[in-house]
Amino acid sequence: MTIEKGRLRANGISFSMLAAGRRDRPLVLLLHGFPEGKESWEPQLEALAEAGYRAVAPDLRGFGGTDAPNGLEAYALPHLVADVEALITALGEDQVDLVAHDWGALVGWPFVSRHPHLVRTWTSLSIPHPTALAKASGLDGNPNPDPDQRQRSSYIGLFAKPKAEEVMLEDGAQRLRAFYKFGPNPDAIPTSVIDEWVRGFQREGRLTAGLNYYRANLKPAAYAAYPPVPKPILPPTLLIWGDSDPALGRKAVVETEALMSGPYRLLVLEGVGHWLQFERSDEVSRAIVEHSRERRQ
Repeated sequence: MTIEKGRLRANGISFSMLAAGRRDRPLVLLLHGFPEGKESWEPQLEALAEAGYRAVAPDLRGFGGTDAPNGLEAYALPHLVADVEALITALGEDQVDLVAHDWGALVGWPFVSRHPHLVRTWTSLSIPHPTALAKASGLDGNPNPDPDQRQRSSYIGLFAKPKAEEVMLEDGAQRLRAFYKFGPNPDAIPTSVIDEWVRGFQREGRLTAGLNYYRANLKPAAYAAYPPVPKPILPPTLLIWGDSDPALGRKAVVETEALMSGPYRLLVLEGVGHWLQFERSDEVSRAIVEHSRERRQ
């Protein structure tokens, strides 16, 4: 199955994207996380195309070949959510099956809440319901956050520091490269993919753009100003979580079900860390396809 490269203009930004499958097939839109790029989805692009879908994976704003607007405010959640809506419109679709990982999912949850009419099915990889995650991490002002989640999230403290870019890129980007080895399956991501992502982040201002997702949004004031999930999650939802994820603990995952309004299912992958698309590519692809198909029956 051939993976195509292309560009798409949406919300005033030129997006780089990968795509596979016939254009007349139902669209699956795949959103990557940090520090990743559209290449995260190459195994799923092929599998979804073979299953009869049109699959599109863009580089999010600031990543890879997509434009990187200047300034912290350009990466605030309202702009990121607007990007997704604009991408769907630019692709000529009325609805999509939305799939996202890590920061892509932190954008996906609020998008699904605000625009349920644009989403046939919603699949989140690694990231539980934002309300549960904010409570567990203390982002919502909870005075008694989950100690386990706070410890798992401690690495984010580096991202807020003024010299984070310098620290992460020094010595051949040693600290940045370490994130891809994070977890129980350190060799899951091919070295060639890691090298491509690192080269991208070494370009002027590109690592700052990625870190601005954290700097603009993961603070109580931003959470209060733009609540991630102001409305119930109505589209059928699948949460896929690795039980050995070093960044996302069990508490928020377990508490997600109580916050759901529409059909919901949790798939736990045992012995899997944060890089689900690579660690269990076949299983993840199969789950996405099954979730989409069963909601059409």
